[in-house]
Amino acid sequence: MTKISWPNGARLAMSLVVNVEEGAEGNILDGDKGPEPVDEFQVSLAKPIRNFGNETNYQYGIRAGAPRVLKLLKDTGVKATFTSAAVALERAPQVAEAIAAEGHEVCAHGYRWAAQHKFDEAGEREFITKARDSIAKTTGTAPVGWLSRYLHTERTRSILAQEGFTYHMDDFSDDMPFWDVAGGKPIVVVPYALDTNDMKMWMAPGYTANDWLAYAIDTFDELYAETLEEPKIMSLGVHLRIIGRPGRIGKLRKFIQHAQSRPDVWFATRREIAEAFAAQVKAPT
Repeated sequence: MTKISWPNGARLAMSLVVNVEEGAEGNILDGDKGPEPVDEFQVSLAKPIRNFGNETNYQYGIRAGAPRVLKLLKDTGVKATFTSAAVALERAPQVAEAIAAEGHEVCAHGYRWAAQHKFDEAGEREFITKARDSIAKTTGTAPVGWLSRYLHTERTRSILAQEGFTYHMDDFSDDMPFWDVAGGKPIVVVPYALDTNDMKMWMAPGYTANDWLAYAIDTFDELYAETLEEPKIMSLGVHLRIIGRPGRIGKLRKFIQHAQSRPDVWFATRREIAEAFAAQVKAPT
């Protein structure tokens, strides 16, 4: 395995991923069979009716969560990757403009927050290119990375490589990037992490913001110690509607402060990480 180094001698590449999904979730008004099932209220509706409460819970991410998260990033000088469902940015142009103005990266998280694994090849390609073109329009820059909502297909990486994407996030197998060849074209895989994701505060009863912060710091400290032997990346995934709450945003601030207190930590976008890797490790043919 080729040993690589991060810019300026950094030991750990710290990747903060902010998911922007609000407004792109399942909704009968958008032709879906039922409302969004991912619900902090833990409400399961047997009939296909609108879940007005959950809709407003998502709206909170745009109205209150986004300004809070963006302010924290500005205050701490951190550049993040915003994995964004394209429709979410279409419906919240002020968020798209703010993300772009602050120099953050936008990675495509689907056109809508939908199950792309159910599409045939033509449908999946259209889903991917619509997301790419929409984000290019709302932010001024076409995305080069992709994260699926849940599942991707055996065709996904091939389509991404053919359509101009340079990295893929749908992988949880390592703490370092690696190359894959899809459809005859190489693409960098930048692994993500679910265990450090703030979604647990929605989905796991009793899992508190303090639990999340403690686990995130433990993860950081262990990876940082391991970088004495070789560089690593750490992924921390958050959501506007989750971490953007008043009782949770401070935990993200404390994590960032903890990470910034250590020398040789590079807060980087996933595009920067992929490019640093590709510049040092030759692409397979």
